[in-house]
Amino acid sequence: MTTASTTLPGGTWNLGDRTVTRFGYGAMQLAGPWVMGPPADRDGAIAVLREAVAQGVTHIDTSDAYGPRVTNELIREALHPYPGSVLIATKVGANRDAEGGWPTARTPEDLRKQVHENLESLGAERLDLVNMRMGDANGPQPGSIAEAMETLAGLQQEGLIGQLGVSNVTAEQVAEARTVTSIVCVQNMYNLANRWDDHLIDSLAADNIAYVPFFPLGGFTPLQADALTAVATRLEATQMAVALAWLLQRSENILLIPGTSKVAHLRENITGASLSLTAQDVAELDNINS
Repeated sequence: MTTASTTLPGGTWNLGDRTVTRFGYGAMQLAGPWVMGPPADRDGAIAVLREAVAQGVTHIDTSDAYGPRVTNELIREALHPYPGSVLIATKVGANRDAEGGWPTARTPEDLRKQVHENLESLGAERLDLVNMRMGDANGPQPGSIAEAMETLAGLQQEGLIGQLGVSNVTAEQVAEARTVTSIVCVQNMYNLANRWDDHLIDSLAADNIAYVPFFPLGGFTPLQADALTAVATRLEATQMAVALAWLLQRSENILLIPGTSKVAHLRENITGASLSLTAQDVAELDNINS
């Protein structure tokens, strides 16, 4: 499978020795309700993955905990053998229980098991990028990340992992992780209405480390704000388009991974993120969090 030459909004960014499109794709929504079980439309899920690559997307985010195993197996069915330009990022640090919970799994044994399970479900000999997930559904939680990063760095030395990142973490955990090994990205919740990582984004940009916001459109609670509505109305665009465009203009180290299970919605997201915001637009949107 080859990628198309489509120019995606935002250009590219280097994740270590790999260059990826700043506009990527998050696979979480391909699993069933509450990220459990198979998709309602398996053929549609396969189609959206193939369309993402056809549109030129080279950064796909997943986790073996989605489903569990569902999104990884869909990615394998849709894209394997993987184009050399495509980077697949996955996460470790949590499992799933029968009730749909996300119990932590951070011991060295847990992490080794998860890495090998990701390799198996993706059909890969090496994982392009592994993010160490530390928080829970309520956000980042305190605690040391050192032992986990030491374990993953060891697996990296064994050739099972390409690059390392961290997810759902505090700024202190980012700093601690960087004392153990090099990281190429931080994946935290961030959007127009949830901007507690502003300082972290800027400090990472200075060190050429990517920031990958999950729930860029608000997640289970879609973004709603008078200023967002006003800017979208003035530009004759959707609120989603404005929110994605704002993220791309916020900082060059921000990489987007919006998710969808529909090809049409994927194309809308790509078109929307190409929107150009004026200084006035940005000033109004910046006030949403003030």
